[in-house]
Amino acid sequence: MNSPNPCREVSQERQRFYEQIRDLNLAPLWESLHSLVPREPKSPCVPAIWRYRDIRPFLMKAGELITADEAVRRVLVFENPGLPGASSITQSLYAGLQLILPGEVAPSHRHMQSALRFIVDGKGAYTTVDGERTTMYPGDFIITPSWTWHDHGNGGVEGVSEPVVWLDGLDIPMLRFFDAGFAENDSVASQSVTHPEGNTFARYGYNMVPVKNVGTLASSPIFNYPYSRSREALETLKLTQAPDDWHGYKLRYVNPLTGGSPMPTIGTFMQLLPAGFTGKRHRSTDGTVYCVAEGRGRACIDGEAFDFEPQDVFVVPSWMELRLSSREDAVLFSFSDRPMQSAAAILREAFLDDAPLG
Repeated sequence: MNSPNPCREVSQERQRFYEQIRDLNLAPLWESLHSLVPREPKSPCVPAIWRYRDIRPFLMKAGELITADEAVRRVLVFENPGLPGASSITQSLYAGLQLILPGEVAPSHRHMQSALRFIVDGKGAYTTVDGERTTMYPGDFIITPSWTWHDHGNGGVEGVSEPVVWLDGLDIPMLRFFDAGFAENDSVASQSVTHPEGNTFARYGYNMVPVKNVGTLASSPIFNYPYSRSREALETLKLTQAPDDWHGYKLRYVNPLTGGSPMPTIGTFMQLLPAGFTGKRHRSTDGTVYCVAEGRGRACIDGEAFDFEPQDVFVVPSWMELRLSSREDAVLFSFSDRPMQSAAAILREAFLDDAPLG
């Protein structure tokens, strides 16, 4: 007669135990500790690229099917293939392309989520934030801080009337995680303009600030960072110093009152990869979204190559190795949750050698 298998008996006894404690809404840590506290990040997100030339026809079709007023915000959301149905491009960030046609208004509202706009295509649209309007041009980086009234419109500029598309980036998944989302619709579609265009930039955008009534703001008082100035700064660096081995020429946008990020939850950056640049590998825990402002090149992400061109969007998930290269001068805008990770002292990055990815 065979003796009972002690391992099987233990397994069956454990299973009965698990079933009993499940009724008390309890679970055994030892069955999930390896995934709850991993040796290193293992993001469910995957590298991906969205090519603007493929997406634009669908954006225009969306413009035929639904008005900006009906949609509130006419956006095609970038869904990471590893997070289907989550409306997330990384675990913590949302991104999408928004279209506004000539003569349209995206109605005024506000929400707790912080938002950025990076203008991808067309000119003549505007955004109004708490009573100040700014005209948007390709490459401009614009913020709508948490709980500020904002609306968008497309009235044309310089005799030009055309569709305008921008990249939206928001911290929606973060606020969803914290169950801290609030939103409110305005009583009017468009705010009354109470400050002249350029007022905020004049007060805070020239390395000076007013001597009175200046507080420490969580979000930047500047809400439009013009591409012309960002591009000029990068070009000057290119002419005066050697590129960084990993990033080329990379600058971060700042809140002029604090030196920190323009928004407390989202960090934003602009970099120039000079023609013929081949960067070294690096990785960081802040999953990052890139949008190509100029030029063509390649992003090699954990060994997978993605060729990019102007207006494309690609994502590098947390702790995946990235190597950037360019065939011509290329300018990349990017954003991540770096300020949150830095504040929590959990940000980690590694700058690796130039050995090929395996």
